[in-house]
Order: sequence, then structure tokens, then C-alpha cells
Amino acid sequence: MSQSPAPTDYNFRLKDCLLGAQMLFVAFGALVLVPLLTGLNANVALFTAGAGTLVFQLITRGRVPVFLASSFAFIAPIIYGVEKWGVSGTMCGLVAAGLLYAVLSLIVRIFGSDILHRILPPIVTGPVIMVIGLVLAPVAIHMASGRTGDGAAWLVPQTTAYIIAGVALIVTIMVSLLGRGMFKLIPILSGIAAGYVTSIILDVSGFTASTQAAFDPGALQNWTGPALISMSKVAESPWFAMPQFTFPTWNLEAILFIVPIAIAPAIEHFGDVLAIGGITGKDYVEDPGIKNTLLGDGIATSLAGLLGGPPNTTYSEVSGAVALTRSFNPAIMTWAAITAILLAFIGKLGGFLNTIPVPVMGGIMVLLFGAIAVIGINTLVRAGTDLMEPRNLAIVAIILVFGIGGMTFDLVIVKLGGIGLAGIIGVVLNLILPNGTTK
Repeated sequence: MSQSPAPTDYNFRLKDCLLGAQMLFVAFGALVLVPLLTGLNANVALFTAGAGTLVFQLITRGRVPVFLASSFAFIAPIIYGVEKWGVSGTMCGLVAAGLLYAVLSLIVRIFGSDILHRILPPIVTGPVIMVIGLVLAPVAIHMASGRTGDGAAWLVPQTTAYIIAGVALIVTIMVSLLGRGMFKLIPILSGIAAGYVTSIILDVSGFTASTQAAFDPGALQNWTGPALISMSKVAESPWFAMPQFTFPTWNLEAILFIVPIAIAPAIEHFGDVLAIGGITGKDYVEDPGIKNTLLGDGIATSLAGLLGGPPNTTYSEVSGAVALTRSFNPAIMTWAAITAILLAFIGKLGGFLNTIPVPVMGGIMVLLFGAIAVIGINTLVRAGTDLMEPRNLAIVAIILVFGIGGMTFDLVIVKLGGIGLAGIIGVVLNLILPNGTTK
């Protein structure tokens, strides 16, 4: 007589397809937020999230109930990279970032997981994460104010933009604080929906350029006055279409800029694996092993880069949904992945996502980028780091100033700067500076 599977044994059943779609719904808002903020294609992001999850499951032998999707940690470098090198050049750096995960996986196989904590302690990863969030602060404010991400042009009148961004921000916060059950797991999706509905109301009510001019005429200087939401992109999009994949082109600058940023998410990966293990009662660090989960993340990220999608990482929202529904069967994530891949071929979905007004994204970004910086601070706090100790003070101070200040080094064949340079400098300083203080 065969035994029934344990709660976390892989068991692919047709009746779990709706549970899988529900898991994707939980991740959907955050998943599409990254491509919408960075200029990547949302349909491609859906495809690579699904494909990346399937690759992760293959490498980890279907042991871990996680869903992989767009990583917030790479938002800043992608925005910078797309502006400087275009999407294809930026993808080269993202492919290399995934390969770094594979290298770290190999190091763990040879030396054990403790070596990563020695090379990349919280004194390095914490401030690097802070820099990732803080350098994006101006972009968030520009977009919440109704401007383009670089602040060069007005897209929405300022007072109108503040109303929309404010609603999106407040609803996101309130849902995360007061939401119950599954609703609590979709604060970003709730905020986007609230901001979108507010935009429709302002359009319908006639709160347009003539009304706005009475409040803030200066905000209209470069605004041409289109409706906040235009469905022309939806009408122009086919119902079914191949996702618009973008393949990478060689770019050494992008590699050296983006790869160091992968250090922080790689270390966070340990926390993600421990968290889902705590939910299911399984030790995934041992089986399938952190070396395999790291490799799964890395290959999924490189695959995304090869196709024009954002890097992949495990999603805490989905882990929360696993805890809430007690759905520990990893095959449910297979259904979520299949659903994501199928949605990627719906052309009108991408067209609809592109109708979301800029201030809606800006309102979400104000909270999101600040939260990334707070995660960096929390990394230092949880480690009990004494920031007044001269060695720690030097490492953190230099990482923050180099990263936020935009320090660059021109090495003739390549230019290093920003977050990437800050990460490299942090690793080097941690390795060369002596421990302890001289009395």
C-alpha cells in the first residue's frame, strides 16, 4: 500500500490549478511593478517568472514551494542601465549577475555556506541594500509629482499627480497594516488598483488642465493635456501575441556595474530559504541544499536576462500565501508558473498595464524604495553591528557616500560607478581592513 505524500512532497494534480493561479495573483502586483518602473516588457516578465520558477524547481528537484519573479533589488541598476546602454546592453549585465549566483553556488559546494558570511557580512550587504533604495528616491518623487523618472518633463499636472500618488500610497500602507487573510498579501496590487480608479474618477469628473491651472499653473508648463488614462494601447494590442523578447548584447560596463549588486540579493537568499523552511517545517538548507537553491536562482536570473526580463528572486508575498493557505505542495508553484507563462501571450494584458498613470507608480515607489533602504538598516541592526567601531564606520561610510554620491572610476576600458562600485569597494574594504581597534 503506497503512502500518502508528505505536505511538502511534489504532487502534481489538476485540482491544484486554481490554487496556483491564486499564488500568481498574490505576486502579480509586485511582479509587473518592476518592468513598469524600469521600461522592460511586462509580458516578458510574466514569461520569465514562470520559466524561471520551472527551472528552479528542476534544479531543486521540486522540493521547495517558492515562486520566482522580478527582483526589487535590481530596479535602480536596470533604470540606469536602460537609460545608458539600452535594454539589450543592460541584459548582458543581468545574465552575468545570474552567473555570479552560480559561482557562489560552486563556492558553497566546495567550502560550505559559512564562507559567504565571512566574505559578505552584514557590514557590507546592509549598506549596499540601503544605497539601492536611496539612490532611487529622486525617481520616486519625480514620478509621484507627475514627471518622468529623470524629472525632465511633465506627464501629469502636479496637483492631480499628488492626489493619485497619495491615494495609491495610503491604500498600500493601510492594506499592509489592516488587511486580513489573502487581502493582506496584496498591498501593492491594492494600491495600484486604488490609484487607477482614482485616475478614472479624475478623468470622468473633468479635473483636467483648466481646473489644475487654478491650483498650480507652473506645473503645466510642458504638459500637453491628454487624458490620464488612454485605452488606445489596449485597442492596438492583439489578444494573443508572442512576448517581445529582447536578447542581450555584449557590454562589459554593464557587467561590472550590475554584478556587484547581485551580492546583496544572494545573501538575502539565505533568509528567504530559511523563512519558507520555517513555514513548512523543512530544512531546505540541507535538502535540496542552499547550493542548489542558489544555483536555481542564478540560472533563472540568467534565463530572464537572455530573454529581456528582470532578474528572478523568491517572493515573500507568495511565502506568506503558503503560510496562510497551508498549501505546502511545491507543485502548486508549477501551476502558478504555467499560469504566468500563459498570461504572457495575452497581448491586451500588456497593453492594459501600460495604461497605468505615472503617479500611481510614483506613489508605490515612495514606499517601496524607502522600504528597501530600511531592509538595509535592519540587516545591520539584526547583526548587532557597532557602527561607531572605526572599521565598521569606515566601511559603511564609504559605501554610502560612493553609492549615493555617484562616485565613478574611469578605468580606460570600462567605467565603474554608483551602486556597483559601492559594492566592490565594500567587499574589498572588508577583506583588507584589520579587525579591532588600536588603543
